[in-house]
Amino acid sequence: MIKSHTFHIPVMGIGYTIDTPVKVSHLGISSVISLVDDMLIEKMREFHSRKRNIPFEGISTKIENFRAKRITAYLNMVDDIVNQKFSLLKQSFREKAEDFEKYIASLPNYEHLKTEFKKLKTDSEISRFFDRMRESMKLGSIDVNIMTKLDKENYQDGTKLPIEYNDAHAALRGFAESKLKSSVVLSAGINPALYSYIEQFDDFYPNETGHIKKNIILKVSDYKSALIQGKFLAKKGLWVSEFRVESGLNCGGHAFATEGFLMGPILEDFKQNRENLSKSIFELYAPALDAKKKQIPAQMPNIKITAQGGIGTAQEHDFMMDYYGLDAVGWGSPFLLVPEIIDVDTDTLELLKKAKEDDLYLSNISPLGVPFNNLRGNSEDEIKNLRIASGKPGAVCKKQYLKLNSEYPEATLCMGSNTYQQKKIKELSAENLSKSEYNKKFKAITDRSCLCVGLGTASLLTNDLDTSFEGNGVSVCPGPNLAYFSDEYSLNQMIGHIYGRLNIIKRKDRPNVFLKEIELYISYLKSKISEFGYNIPEKQIKQFQTFKNNLNAGISYYADLFSKYKSKISDDRGSFSKELQKLKTDLEFVSVENPKHKESTTI
Repeated sequence: MIKSHTFHIPVMGIGYTIDTPVKVSHLGISSVISLVDDMLIEKMREFHSRKRNIPFEGISTKIENFRAKRITAYLNMVDDIVNQKFSLLKQSFREKAEDFEKYIASLPNYEHLKTEFKKLKTDSEISRFFDRMRESMKLGSIDVNIMTKLDKENYQDGTKLPIEYNDAHAALRGFAESKLKSSVVLSAGINPALYSYIEQFDDFYPNETGHIKKNIILKVSDYKSALIQGKFLAKKGLWVSEFRVESGLNCGGHAFATEGFLMGPILEDFKQNRENLSKSIFELYAPALDAKKKQIPAQMPNIKITAQGGIGTAQEHDFMMDYYGLDAVGWGSPFLLVPEIIDVDTDTLELLKKAKEDDLYLSNISPLGVPFNNLRGNSEDEIKNLRIASGKPGAVCKKQYLKLNSEYPEATLCMGSNTYQQKKIKELSAENLSKSEYNKKFKAITDRSCLCVGLGTASLLTNDLDTSFEGNGVSVCPGPNLAYFSDEYSLNQMIGHIYGRLNIIKRKDRPNVFLKEIELYISYLKSKISEFGYNIPEKQIKQFQTFKNNLNAGISYYADLFSKYKSKISDDRGSFSKELQKLKTDLEFVSVENPKHKESTTI
């Protein structure tokens, strides 16, 4: 009777969705909590405990296994709160209370239910209607995210602790030992040691009925990656319940660009090979379970395919769902403008509302050395620039989650820290470079920012929590799609927009999600070429040629797709084709050769 939501809210930053499940799970909406920062998690556990009169006992960093224990305690509390709110929501049906009205208005089939309700005449009919609704209600999943490479080693009294105390390992253990029935989203590539560690926890294996309490979701960039990682885990008796395909560049947070492969062709691969994907993984999965004397499911478990990155209209949402057969679509950055469910401070919210295309850019500020989507004028960058201007670049490394650089034998360091940057600047000063070359390298060093603090502070500010340790600097990492959303929205307004009941985008020039991704990839290719100046190594030229060839293939794919599904892809049927041709022409004039080569304008 009640249709499940066809969107989910992905993880955003470290703190923006830290307690989003508390606000949306009882409404049937799935969302994702970051497990990077156990300090923030502990503060949020105390905050929600005090707010709801739940007994609270802090977990000290001096006790063994504190990181995992903090995460387990927080997730258990979130689960309790969500289930209590869900129970109260069901009770509110008879009183038609505010929560009930909000719930009904958020449903995908709201209009149908409203029409059906109006036809009811007697109290008994109305009572049966609500009984059926209660029976079909489902909680939104309380999922968690672990960036697999954020697996810093930890020490006690100068002695390195065993690998299970590494950051990502401890986070996984914290989730595995919680009472949640949900999924862990593993992102940022494969970590064989972490993947192997999952084997130790029974909740990731099917029970006697074939049900898996804790599922694995892999965030992937393409079909090949999904197949490789899915098989790797299947050999260990671990099933991947969902592959979450994310655009390489049209997304928020860290950007992992593909070799010019675009979202459409990637999803086409999944569409054409979905059955083969499941079968080839199950062929390895069943024997592995048998070898471990674990329950083998009577039938092959389902694998969901979802996608996220840059989707911003109901038409795009519906096309992704219908044509590619997706199970759900992720909506991230637009929800940063929904403070009702996202922890975003007032100043950052105002910046986000005013942001245009040029304010949302791919930066080099991440200490991980990976391109990072950034918002100009954010307060953490302002603080960083003040430190540089005062001759004291780099942040004090307080939380140390990104201490992953091992250039110096004495210790791993964060590239955003003052210790690391001072070492690099000292080395730079000894190179005797020209002023322009020195400034270029100096900027590359000092551009790195403190993200493990900045990406969590908004949650503290929003909830009026103490920031004396962290400071008030806020980092934020929206995707380019945010430029086309310019107001503060309620949850029901955003849901209404997703399902096409209203349009909250005022601008008339928003490009289609497919076109925007092509534009971003062409811009990315140009920037990578420009880094080499007039002397591109032969090996790099071949890589750029492959990148360009893949983009051209993607453009041809979209031209063919548009010719078949014009009305479903674009309301303005002529515009899509014209813009696609412009992008194709733009790409043709991108030179991937050194200037001395005569054939430099084309491949």
